[in-house]
Amino acid sequence: MMTPRIVRLEAKTLVGISTKMSLGENRTYQLWNGFMKLRHQIAHQVLPGLYSLQIYDEYFLKRPFTPDTIFEKWAAVEVTELARLPEGMQALNLEAGLYAVFTHKGHTSGFQHTMNYIYGIWLPASGYQLDERPHFELMGDAYLGQEHPDSEEDVYVPIKR
Repeated sequence: MMTPRIVRLEAKTLVGISTKMSLGENRTYQLWNGFMKLRHQIAHQVLPGLYSLQIYDEYFLKRPFTPDTIFEKWAAVEVTELARLPEGMQALNLEAGLYAVFTHKGHTSGFQHTMNYIYGIWLPASGYQLDERPHFELMGDAYLGQEHPDSEEDVYVPIKR
């Protein structure tokens, strides 16, 4: 059983690239491959920390999430200030708010189990509900790669009472 930390996140400025996709037409590898080639060009980065961020439309909370559900996926880093953006990069303002933070440990193959627990077990019993803000994973010092058995990443779920 995973117990989350409940945190109030301050507003952040992220810089990265994004694409529209679904789980059925998953372009995560291509997104991150393109981002990592350009990451060194981003000024004023907050290190360490890679943000894998998902923005769902307003219907996300009102209908089942399927492999065909379209969402916006970001590969990004936090910056302390906005400078001239590298070509192809965009800025995203992540607004402040309450998040439940879970730590996923191990291979990405087990990530679906973590997500099933969060949305299927923890959230319905928590007294919280999803908020309409971005969901994201933060990969910091403990992130050792998607296939490393000791890798850790924090899963941020936007919540409200």
